[in-house]
Amino acid sequence: MRALSVRKESVIAGVHHVSYQPERSSSPQIHPWLLNTETAVIRGQAAAEMVQRQAAQGWTPDVVLGHTGWGEMLFMRQVLPHARLLGFNEMYYRDQGGDVGFDPEFPTPPLSAQRLQVRNMHLASSLLACDVGITPTQWQADGFPSALRERLRVIHDGIRTDLLTPDPSAWVSLNRAGLVLRQGDEVVTFVNRNLEPMRGYHQFMRALPDIMRRRPQARVVIVGGDEVSYGAAPPGSKNFKQLFLEEVKDHLDMSRVHFVSRVPYNTLMALLRVSSAHVYLTVPFVLSWSLLEAMSLGALVIGSDTAPVREVITDGQNGLLVDFFKPAQLADRVCDVLADRGAFKHMRQLARQTIIDRYDFQSVTWPAYQKLLTA
Repeated sequence: MRALSVRKESVIAGVHHVSYQPERSSSPQIHPWLLNTETAVIRGQAAAEMVQRQAAQGWTPDVVLGHTGWGEMLFMRQVLPHARLLGFNEMYYRDQGGDVGFDPEFPTPPLSAQRLQVRNMHLASSLLACDVGITPTQWQADGFPSALRERLRVIHDGIRTDLLTPDPSAWVSLNRAGLVLRQGDEVVTFVNRNLEPMRGYHQFMRALPDIMRRRPQARVVIVGGDEVSYGAAPPGSKNFKQLFLEEVKDHLDMSRVHFVSRVPYNTLMALLRVSSAHVYLTVPFVLSWSLLEAMSLGALVIGSDTAPVREVITDGQNGLLVDFFKPAQLADRVCDVLADRGAFKHMRQLARQTIIDRYDFQSVTWPAYQKLLTA
């Protein structure tokens, strides 16, 4: 088994890693909307060339699994005509029903529909070149046109529920604050790769003054960087983290608000184990692993009532849902949970059972992939 990527280092233990570097040749200026498409073609060419080199050394794979979003699968059919190609399809851009135009605070860019159509060109081409496409959630599958949707199978990446289990003895040390947090403490958690509006950071911050006023013992731990993962950066010199913190900072007890940037994975899992209330907000977009991991760990999730989240959480059964645009409602739900954590024990149990039944890697994801290999 071999993995090809643009990374310099191996990322999967026991798997031979091959690095390739896409390079742009000199060419006339192209239409700005085509920059992503051109990048995909360049990456696709580089990946195909590397596969050809490996084949010349005697390695010819029977199965290729590749992400269709970046271009690597564009030319695999030409260089591996007899291999079974499985395309991982994370996203098909849409101008309605997704992130574009969802939050009126961030207006839709001009000609957005046309731009997105262009961005989809290499995604559609890559999927058509594959024997079968895979996408993690039904919401993601529904974003594809019907002609492409028929080629997709909904199979989530999978959660190791055997490893991500509740642990009453878990603890987390906040070194800068000189604190150790354990189960039983009032801990509100919020996790993003980067703190930004696509994942509801602005709405969470607007709920904090009310939460902290009503719960004077609560501590809030916010995990995430200050860069941009999705969408455009804010105008000016401030990042989203600073922008929305400054909006509410004068109404917060900052000694109880802990920004910890990005943390090691084991630390993040420990934090979710001690969480009293875990807030997960998102516009209609790709679902975060952290939501499912939190549920597997037995966290009580308060999520946004948006389509991807509703696919996993049923309000009042295995978690709580709130209006993405109503920070006051979010504050109410968080305070309800902190005030009587025992009343929500059954939701935590059902949350974990949901992940075991529908998203467990060993019993659900891997068997589904094995069927694709032999179909």
